[in-house]
Amino acid sequence: MAITIRDVAKKAGVSAATVSRVINNSGYAHEDTRKAVLDAIHKLNYKPNEVARSLFKQKSKLIGLILPDITNPFFPALARGVEDHLREAGYRLIIGNSDEHLEQEIDYLDTFIQHNVVGIIASVNEAHSDMLKDLNIPVVLLDRTIESLPAVYADQFEGGKLAARKILELGSKEITIIRGPVEVKPVYERFVSSFQTLRQVDVKINIFDSKLTFQGASKSVKTLFDKYPNTDGILACNDIVAVAVMNEAQRTGRRVPQDVQIIGFDDISICEIVYPGLSTIRQPAYEMGAKAAEIIINKVNGEVLRDIHCKLPVQFIERESTRKVGD
Repeated sequence: MAITIRDVAKKAGVSAATVSRVINNSGYAHEDTRKAVLDAIHKLNYKPNEVARSLFKQKSKLIGLILPDITNPFFPALARGVEDHLREAGYRLIIGNSDEHLEQEIDYLDTFIQHNVVGIIASVNEAHSDMLKDLNIPVVLLDRTIESLPAVYADQFEGGKLAARKILELGSKEITIIRGPVEVKPVYERFVSSFQTLRQVDVKINIFDSKLTFQGASKSVKTLFDKYPNTDGILACNDIVAVAVMNEAQRTGRRVPQDVQIIGFDDISICEIVYPGLSTIRQPAYEMGAKAAEIIINKVNGEVLRDIHCKLPVQFIERESTRKVGD
């Protein structure tokens, strides 16, 4: 009975996609993993099917997209921008949700390589970037930045500064910045920018940590107003956290925006639905996704990028969770 790639994978203790990457030298594999695969091939006397190998090396029209959290509406908006632009150009999209976990990111890369994608768009943290640098196919980062890889992102430092200036302009005197996970680079950048801007004036600044999901934020912010009862301004690390804060403010009898003003970040669709409507910093999610798709197609076609980083502008969107000037 003929030995198959799955037999080799089982012997080496890896996935079939990993064996395929080693055989075709087509992507990231740790040196120990590569050795285990080659040893298994030798012991089993496996002969790769040359027809299958030649098919593998043909260009497909598939692009892989790794996102950290598809339950956050910001990321589906990114994905829609990617997909619409790819579809217009005749490409198709495969999406993986990583939950910011390295193991899941690697699993999706395995799957993408197994499906012969010609390029990958990824939203992964800098600490996880080595696996992308070693791939032999084009990679573009989305909503993340690493110096050596092409990237499309919004201006986080400008967004953090803009949020801080707005809440100062609108009269808040004790401002709480909800920081979010420091390992998520765009979230940390907007925190640093807000903090540096507020520190230049005479206001009380509080720092409060929260997870980025609605469930995690709802749990975290239950202690926010106990810890900082006099806070009258909140800069949230994203819109989901801002909505959780708004719910908690109302639960504790605080009026938004009369008693406490709240500014989010992203401008997801829920901002217009909640009451009061959420003022926020808008990231152009759809445009970011479309630009990443444009760049990956150019890379697949062998074009050389003049600038590998594309930074898009942000803007303040005023709704009812902040006061009007002069109120």
